[in-house]
Amino acid sequence: MNGGFLRPACRLLFLAVFAALIAMLSGCSLFGPTEQPPAPITEATVTDLTVPAPVTEPEPEPVEPAGPKEPKKPRPPVVRPHKPEPPPPVVAPAPPPPPPPPPAAPIITTRVLDRNAMHGLLDSEVQKADGKVIGRAVDMTADGSGTPRQMIVNLHGFLGIGDRKAGFPWTAFRFTPNAKGPRITITLPPNQLSAANRAKPSASLAMPLAGVTAAPAVPPGQVELMDTDVERPNGGKVGRVVDVLVDANAQPQAVVLDVSGIISADRRTIAANWSALRFVTKDKTLHPLMDLNDAQIKASPSYEPDKPIHAVSPAPPPAPASAATAGPTSSDAAASTARNSR
Repeated sequence: MNGGFLRPACRLLFLAVFAALIAMLSGCSLFGPTEQPPAPITEATVTDLTVPAPVTEPEPEPVEPAGPKEPKKPRPPVVRPHKPEPPPPVVAPAPPPPPPPPPAAPIITTRVLDRNAMHGLLDSEVQKADGKVIGRAVDMTADGSGTPRQMIVNLHGFLGIGDRKAGFPWTAFRFTPNAKGPRITITLPPNQLSAANRAKPSASLAMPLAGVTAAPAVPPGQVELMDTDVERPNGGKVGRVVDVLVDANAQPQAVVLDVSGIISADRRTIAANWSALRFVTKDKTLHPLMDLNDAQIKASPSYEPDKPIHAVSPAPPPAPASAATAGPTSSDAAASTARNSR
């Protein structure tokens, strides 16, 4: 033995392979297909064969060479249509405001007086025609119609001794308000003035002189004005007379009233028109009256020596409405009558 397989072993292996091959072949014939009846003969139909169209691929787009890009053009602004605003809501007009009330009727009337055309009477120097000063005016009297009747002059004595008051007729004086010196000149004859200036030995021997009232007693039917209270018709006090403004024609134009204590405690004076005064007799005595009430006094401008003079008077009462409406009616009726007559 040279190291190979033994012959009996080789034979056994060969027989085993052969037996397996035969078994395989016999199995195929055993489990082979059974015979089936022949299929029926049918006519064969020829169907057209549809050949699909060849698919063509799209040609590739040519690739442009890379280069500088062109700047993009700006887009035009988008103009949007303007949307109309809705109309404002209609607001009903507000009713017109009521007309302002008519201005209140004035309660006083004022008159501006030229200060150079008149001068205050009180304490004014009185001179003779030759320019010699004989005294100072201290008072005046008026009658029931408001006409000046006398001027009361304080006559100078010798060195201030023997001063006395004497009354002279108002018509015996001449007034020059714009004079630089004494503004009142007495025009009595010299003999009457000398008799008035002559010292009297005693009161019992005093004799009245012609044209001169020796005693300052007020004649009947007249009233002194200085320091006299002006009252209302109901007895209320208006003010106290402190001066009278007289023009160049010797006509009183205004009376200066001290109304202190009526409106306020401060001293206050006003100028009232002379025409606003009226004189009535009470208990056989003449009294000056004026219709200024407290409101009118308060509304009156103050009298100042260095300011324009505003003389006041009570405002007249308003006309009744019936008279105001009757005027146009009567005029319309007259115009209608005139047209009808034509």
